[in-house]
Amino acid sequence: MIEFVAPSGRGRQFSGQFRVRLGDADESGVIRLDGVAGILQDVATDDWEETGLESTDTWVVRRTTIRVADGGRWPRYTEVLTVTTWCGGVGAAWAERRTNISSRDGLSIEAVALWVPVDPSGHPVRIKPAFYDVYGEAMQGRKVSGRVPSPEVADGASTLAWPLRRADLDVVGHVNNAAVWQAVTEVVTTPVSWVSITHHGAIASADDVSIAHVPGSLWLVVDDHVRVAAEYAQ
Repeated sequence: MIEFVAPSGRGRQFSGQFRVRLGDADESGVIRLDGVAGILQDVATDDWEETGLESTDTWVVRRTTIRVADGGRWPRYTEVLTVTTWCGGVGAAWAERRTNISSRDGLSIEAVALWVPVDPSGHPVRIKPAFYDVYGEAMQGRKVSGRVPSPEVADGASTLAWPLRRADLDVVGHVNNAAVWQAVTEVVTTPVSWVSITHHGAIASADDVSIAHVPGSLWLVVDDHVRVAAEYAQ
């Protein structure tokens, strides 16, 4: 079960402001899932850069869960959001990043993501001591599991093609996390109460990707292998 821990009140927290832009919202003016994912990605990058930590490792997201906070709502086009992020826990070779997104009405969206550091060859590595120097106090010794369930496409799932674009690729040559969320929005539209995606493998530029889906679940499939699995509730 995914746990949304509250900030401990100690250690490092980072906040920034982000406006919901035209390219983030759907035809009804509500922010899309990939718009939220882009904000989560940007605030994580801004936080890391402000620490001044230097490393040859790259952090890749393994799982992200987003939900509407109690009494919250999905933000809308032109709203200015206050986004606060901190480290919620750690394992031997992964860390949990918690993020809260607040609008003028208060806390709107909560997110929790599992990130894994990989070396330049793409292999997972253990977290470096410098990470604990910066983020350790905020997580208060909390340990998190890096285990994710094995994916399996449901019998009778509907399928559709998802052609890749050059704009979907990131600096390591894989489909960017926010672009993966764009695929999810082909089936899942906001507002939903919660949605969670798990990356089981990278998607490369030459891959032939299809979307398989049933109500409440979705899979991105390459050569009969699930690369991304998603669950959601309206």
